Amino acid sequence: MFVASMVIPMVAKNTIDRAQSLYVRCLGIVADPDPNKALHLLKTAVQDGAIAVAPLVIGLFAVTIIAASAQGGLRVASKLFKPDFKRVNPFSGLKKMLGPQGLWEGAKSLIKVAVIGFVVYLSLRKLVPSLLSSAAMSFQTLVDTVSSALIGIIQAAAGAGLVLAIADYGMSRRRTNKQLMMTKEEVKEEHKRSEGDPHVKGHIRQRQFEMARQRMMADLEKADVVLVNPTHVAVALRYEPSKGAPRVVAKGQGLIATKIREKATELRIPMVMDVALARALYKSCELGDEIPAEFFAAVARVLAFVMMMKAKGSGAGLHTNVLGATA
Repeated sequence: MFVASMVIPMVAKNTIDRAQSLYVRCLGIVADPDPNKALHLLKTAVQDGAIAVAPLVIGLFAVTIIAASAQGGLRVASKLFKPDFKRVNPFSGLKKMLGPQGLWEGAKSLIKVAVIGFVVYLSLRKLVPSLLSSAAMSFQTLVDTVSSALIGIIQAAAGAGLVLAIADYGMSRRRTNKQLMMTKEEVKEEHKRSEGDPHVKGHIRQRQFEMARQRMMADLEKADVVLVNPTHVAVALRYEPSKGAPRVVAKGQGLIATKIREKATELRIPMVMDVALARALYKSCELGDEIPAEFFAAVARVLAFVMMMKAKGSGAGLHTNVLGATA
């Protein structure tokens, strides 16, 4: 309405000018009747009519598209073309009208009518004195005054409606966003669905850890020696000359180190107490890794000692004086 009130005066003036020009040309056709000229005049009249109303049609169409896209974007809703008897169901309509949303929409309509009615009243109150003194005006002046006043009333009403529409849009958007916001419990539930239940994940990690420890204890049977610290750290090594440097087959600290020592005792695997070497290998090696080159000499002395003790038939148990035994 606001755009129409701005465009209509221009369209009306343009239409009147083109109509006057057409009227003058019609008089020429009457004076000199010619079918070809008459058809050309008819074609011109149709074109002038289309050109005259084009700003109004294009302007309203553009405003409609812009308003729709600003509120929710442009989408082709092909499903709405399908017949749906639910849309004409009177009970569904009554349910919507009597529901909370229907009452709110009704209240908004009453507020809009009241505000726009008040604006129109103020505009008409200014027009009434002009109409009362219209006896002293010429007809053209009276028409211009009334037309200008009516356009002003339309613009005032449309402006008030526009302000109310902007406020309604803001409130509706805020209400919609509030409805879409999830509660803390919903956020937690969504996190569980997307990331997995922390309790379940923790149980899986615990189970994986237990399985890895069982495999490590099973691989301990292949160890040639276990380096201990003496109680805090334990590192089991296996040496196969054909496969390169000695490898770590088991390691652990605290309770796991205790389990490794108990298993080594049960399997009669030699244990050598070397605090510095045990700590260094524990920090620098992972399960299955070959020992670094800087530890070759120290580990070689330990393996030589173990082989010597096995040759004597006393390899099992805990050994401390490795350097003295191999000297």
